[in-house]
Amino acid sequence: MVYLFLADGFETIEALAVVDMLRRAKIDICTVGVTDKTVMSSHNIPVTADITADEFTAEDLEAVVLPGGMPGTLNLEKSGVVQQAVDYAVDNKKYVCAICAAPSILGHRGLLNGKNAICFPGFEDALTGAKISDEYVVTDGKFITARGAGVAVNFGLEIVSRLSDKETAEKVRDSIQCR
Repeated sequence: MVYLFLADGFETIEALAVVDMLRRAKIDICTVGVTDKTVMSSHNIPVTADITADEFTAEDLEAVVLPGGMPGTLNLEKSGVVQQAVDYAVDNKKYVCAICAAPSILGHRGLLNGKNAICFPGFEDALTGAKISDEYVVTDGKFITARGAGVAVNFGLEIVSRLSDKETAEKVRDSIQCR
């Protein structure tokens, strides 16, 4: 199961585009409301999460997805459940995916040290030890990072290609006319 964490102030497109791409690819993804069952995006769009943080268990975790947005990123970083999920993913060699400001959560913990990574411009200093890429979406080992909302579909498709295969990602890309 892929778990995408939502905290008040998340970037709508970065979260929901990923959910949409994975569901089109028939990859199980569950949204986790960190701040409540209904989570308010950074643009005041309420989204109902599949489960709350209290209901989360990492037993079947295959990947963690952290959307950016402000103050969503800060709210994710404050969450012990999010930190535990990231720890579980790292310890068990599962994917950790973060977009926009959210790679800063990984950088603050030194998880990107020596890794190629990217984030929203202006957050590079928070990616402690990372090699900052010029790409919009970057995969290095089990870490997938992306710049921001404008590449959220590509970020989602990269996750699909890693959790399924490139052929499935291309089929989804073709089905949504994304070229």
